[in-house]
Amino acid sequence: MRNLITLTGRELRAFFYSPIAYATGFIFAVITGVFFYAALSYYGMASYEMSRMAQFAGPRELSLGEYVLRPLFGNLSVVMLLMLPLLTMRLFSEERKAGSLELLFTWPLTDFQITLGKFLAVYLVFLLMLAVSALNIAILAWFAPPPWGVVACGYLGLALLGAAFLAMGLFMSTLTENQVIAAALSFGALLLFWVVGWLVPEQKDAFAAMVEYLSIFSHFERFSKGVVDTRDVVYYLSFAFLFLFLTLRSLEAAKYRG
Repeated sequence: MRNLITLTGRELRAFFYSPIAYATGFIFAVITGVFFYAALSYYGMASYEMSRMAQFAGPRELSLGEYVLRPLFGNLSVVMLLMLPLLTMRLFSEERKAGSLELLFTWPLTDFQITLGKFLAVYLVFLLMLAVSALNIAILAWFAPPPWGVVACGYLGLALLGAAFLAMGLFMSTLTENQVIAAALSFGALLLFWVVGWLVPEQKDAFAAMVEYLSIFSHFERFSKGVVDTRDVVYYLSFAFLFLFLTLRSLEAAKYRG
């Protein structure tokens, strides 16, 4: 456990010694703020129009969850698709290029500890980015109490989705010493798991259900609505564990090749 904590701390320091974490976090916060402002502005205009029409159609209350939180969480998931490969691209690629991966193998660490330590470090950085984005919810709560159940489910979904993204990015970084290629591979693979949902035929059958299950974003929709389905939780955890397992196998192959 001490070795794992030491490695995780080493990786965290490496993140904050380089501009990658700061640049990625800043861009993520700015884009999140823009999407939040856009959703809130649309909600304000819709509320105004609804109040004008209330005398004809009767009063109607607009849902913050439907008009603000759900679009915000959906947009955040797409931003994560674009930004998280930038966090994972250096994890093993930099070690391979600098020749320090072989040195890392000489440490009193197992491959599992190395993989888990790097994953925990990048996941903590990601959670910090999510925490900063939650300031938008705090601003919203200052003016009107949001549906906290939807907020909790949305952020749980983002945390699980981020774990799946980062696990795949970690694996891709073991395949090459070029960080740009590692980021491109991660983005391309994640994009493939997104667009596969567009291939679902209108007629629901066994094949359509399988394709829909493979889509990484289709499982997030229920979280953004405030619904936690164990099938979605199992999917994201299985996705993350699969690519962490593949990372272990890739490290074993690299060690065997010397």
